[in-house]
Amino acid sequence: MSGLMERAEKILPGGVSSPVRAFRGVGGTPVFVRAAQGAWLEGEDGRRYIDYIGGYGPHILGHRHPAIVAAIEEALGRGTAFGAPTLPEVEIAETIASALPSVEMVRLVNSGTEATMSALRLTRAATGRDKFLKFEGCYHGHADPFLIAAGSGAATIGVPSSPGVPAAVVADTLLAPYNDLQAVERLFEAAGDTIAAVFVEPIAGNMNLVPPLPGFLEGLRSLCDRHGSILVFDEVMTGFRVAWGGAQILEGVRPDLTTLGKVIGGGLPLAAYAGRRDLMQRIAPAGPVYQAGTLSGNPLAVAAGRAALNELGKGSAYETLERTGAHLQEGILEAGRRHGIPVRVERKGSMLGLFFTDQPVHRLEDVNATDRPRFARVFHKLLDRGVHLPPSPYEAMFLSTAHGDAEIAATLEAFDAAFAEEAAG
Repeated sequence: MSGLMERAEKILPGGVSSPVRAFRGVGGTPVFVRAAQGAWLEGEDGRRYIDYIGGYGPHILGHRHPAIVAAIEEALGRGTAFGAPTLPEVEIAETIASALPSVEMVRLVNSGTEATMSALRLTRAATGRDKFLKFEGCYHGHADPFLIAAGSGAATIGVPSSPGVPAAVVADTLLAPYNDLQAVERLFEAAGDTIAAVFVEPIAGNMNLVPPLPGFLEGLRSLCDRHGSILVFDEVMTGFRVAWGGAQILEGVRPDLTTLGKVIGGGLPLAAYAGRRDLMQRIAPAGPVYQAGTLSGNPLAVAAGRAALNELGKGSAYETLERTGAHLQEGILEAGRRHGIPVRVERKGSMLGLFFTDQPVHRLEDVNATDRPRFARVFHKLLDRGVHLPPSPYEAMFLSTAHGDAEIAATLEAFDAAFAEEAAG
């Protein structure tokens, strides 16, 4: 694949259209994928790989699920973009609202970044405040206000983490460590009447998979209620992935606004922000908060998303994913015990986090302290054996209903061999 990468690097920055695909987190040359089916990827060199990237979340039913393919083909026969309202937009919004008790109204957009930046604008307009709080290790897209890195101390005002982001743009962005409710309380004590919103991944999936500690989300809800701030759950990754509805269903905490993506588009570009009616009716044209998009509610993406949600809602997909996920989790842990490899596997439904450590992982600094060089070595050992994990120790693994007994058995055999080789040095 090195020749393809050299060609790509001449025309695409870093040879890719999104950074993690470049294998910078694990080294080596990325697999150029030419096709996928079910739980499998096919590289340009003809090799096949069991896929645990899953498009970074959307392919919960596997690649090219027949119902999704049929829905796209049918929609294609009617047109690709109208610039006018359509009935399927209404129907998918109704499905989302019926699944999430926190949602009364929905605005469809094209990407998770678009959803979170629009939700931030809405929270600022609704509260008349400028500051908002996010957590280290939580990713909310690449809009300027969200691109900050932590300073020293438990919680601090952020500084830009990318050139091109003016310091003034992130001056109103507050940071706290994930799962550290005391740090959040201190920020609210100091600036509570100026904080418009708290943005959080209710189950973090962008520093690998880090679940919330008991009481963390409940504490955020209470603080927002006490100080008149808006609680926003970024469920772009977890929505309809970890459960029907998402993390807020699993964790039993109701946000004011929710951002969604990935699964709701069935593998095509579709996202949404949604929530309480009194907030959402502030969005233009119902209200003064402007947000628009030429391709928002695209008919092909909506068709794919409706088909995916229909399949998830009518069967036993989540029970199947739970069993498969538990089997894979325990199998990896057992292989680690067998070969003396310190490994933790966090899991929520069909999302798994692989960490080479014998310590708990609750926040970004814990992830940073794991054995990331070992992750890179094991990644390539697995890739050589036909198992393709996300190419970064900061990315979660994704299962699909297409991962059957044969794929899981082959995956665990590959992990066992990789761990044996790693243990032998």
